[in-house]
Amino acid sequence: MDSKNVAFINQLFYKTDDGRYLAYWPKGYRGPKSTLQSRNSLIGNFTENWVCNLFNALIDDENLHVVRQARIPSLGITSRSPADIVIATEDKKVLKPGEVKVIFEVKMSLVWNWQYDVDSEEIREVGDFRTHQGKPSFTRSDSILKAIGKCIDIRVSNFESSKIPIIVLGNAPLSNGFSKKADHLKSAGIIQGFWSLNPFPLNHGNTRKSTPKRGFVRFDNTDELRLHLNRLFDNDLNFFSGMENSEVLGKYIEMANMEESYENKGLKFLNLIKGS
Repeated sequence: MDSKNVAFINQLFYKTDDGRYLAYWPKGYRGPKSTLQSRNSLIGNFTENWVCNLFNALIDDENLHVVRQARIPSLGITSRSPADIVIATEDKKVLKPGEVKVIFEVKMSLVWNWQYDVDSEEIREVGDFRTHQGKPSFTRSDSILKAIGKCIDIRVSNFESSKIPIIVLGNAPLSNGFSKKADHLKSAGIIQGFWSLNPFPLNHGNTRKSTPKRGFVRFDNTDELRLHLNRLFDNDLNFFSGMENSEVLGKYIEMANMEESYENKGLKFLNLIKGS
């Protein structure tokens, strides 16, 4: 990437006390430090566009469209907090829930440390995230918690969200402290997965491929990603939640079981749960 085409150097790189321009403060750095807030939106715009281009290249169905910064008013997704990426059956910014196939929240950032050379105007990598002080993408607890909060807000906003998968996209391994939580969120139906699109985030050594229940998955190639996308499109998913005593649940099961087909039994049970 030619950083000068994206922003000014001082918006993307820190300047160390010895005159180097670095994406992150290196571990062990003892000089004066500051915090770059200006690049968050720049990186957000860049990574969302990158994801849009990737999905457009992977999706073969001409009836599906990749929409960035989409709004779904009935689900509380407005211009104040739009969906980062949506795959929908209509190519427009304002969508109805029935037009949405999947919602993606993008939580990507700079993973490696990069140094910009002023004289040559070149950028070179100087270490993976183990060598610098910043925590990228899924290794940041505040970033993960923010994504979880937004996904829960979407999921509980309206029953119309119950059929829409929600995926959080990143480009780093999931921190150990959130591995069980990712699996629990997937099992509970809140979030359908934390997906990392970075196959080799470390220069040396391995990272987690997936958690036991696949709440987190690292994709190593586009074929894997395409397969998982198609599964989302093909599956008729339904989110359901509630708290009832065993007697009421038993009645719901008995009433649902009176339907003739498995599909109708499932729909009947879901409608009873929603009405409770």
